[in-house]
Amino acid sequence: MKKILITGVAGFIGFHLALKLSKMKSYKVFGIDNLNNYYDINLKKNRLNILKNQIQFSKINICNTNKLNHLFKKNKFDIVFHLAAQAGVRYSYKNPDAYFKSNLIGFQNIIQFSKKNGVKHFIYASSSSVYGNNVSLPLKEYHKTDNPVSYYAATKKCNEILAEAYSNFFRLRCTGIRFFTVYGPYGRPDMSAYKFVNNILKNKKINIFNKGTHARDFTYIDDAVEAILKIINKNKNKNIIKHEIYNIGNGNSKSLNNYIFQIEKVLKKKSKKNFVKLQKGDVIKTYSDISKIKREYNFKPKINLGEGISKYIDWFKNYYK
Repeated sequence: MKKILITGVAGFIGFHLALKLSKMKSYKVFGIDNLNNYYDINLKKNRLNILKNQIQFSKINICNTNKLNHLFKKNKFDIVFHLAAQAGVRYSYKNPDAYFKSNLIGFQNIIQFSKKNGVKHFIYASSSSVYGNNVSLPLKEYHKTDNPVSYYAATKKCNEILAEAYSNFFRLRCTGIRFFTVYGPYGRPDMSAYKFVNNILKNKKINIFNKGTHARDFTYIDDAVEAILKIINKNKNKNIIKHEIYNIGNGNSKSLNNYIFQIEKVLKKKSKKNFVKLQKGDVIKTYSDISKIKREYNFKPKINLGEGISKYIDWFKNYYK
């Protein structure tokens, strides 16, 4: 049985990944999280409550090297999935220190302890934000990522560079995942799905940036987790030590207006709109080329935007009733 560590396990993607892995007999799942109050801590606690007795959880801040050292030495993990990070593009302009500590110092701590303790595969979360406003679409893994438009994106780019160095210098197998706008049940309340559904149901206006013309590659959480599991489970090139990066997206792009239309359709209710100019740090359009992960891991997303929104709203109504 392989031991796998998930950092940020009380977070949105970390929770869903842990839930899937905990049901697989070939893995023993450990999770850490600092349970900060960037958003509703009760949502994080409710996620952990679902995972109760299925994983071994420890409340640890990834900047606490003493606790991390003890954790890694005691458990000898085979795989580390590093998801812990300070999230949010706009918040990075208000509090860059939080991003520097979590996304840079914290990342360095986890990858260093992975190297020191014989971890066989270090998998980490990057972001589609590293592409910036790249106009060459769809976005491919080899496209330039040298012009981040937010501090958050800059920290994710730094993560990729560090992983490349660790792979080359220290012979650590690293895999970076560039997630494209992941949404679904138990999603963060600072994400657009929550804000739009919540405000429409309460007859409040929703803020629509850039007249709703900018677009995103919306990726349902189950598809994102399925892609991760394929990377973890398939023994592809297991003896080749290198750093790989993969886009994980739906493989298409929908405008914000289309996204809102899908929400209104499921809710059977029109939104009250407040049009706002494009925000600093926002990318105009994301659109993933997922041919690499399709080719190498046979990944194919299954949930389209309409179905995903319907599933999210079913959960939302039940959870927030």
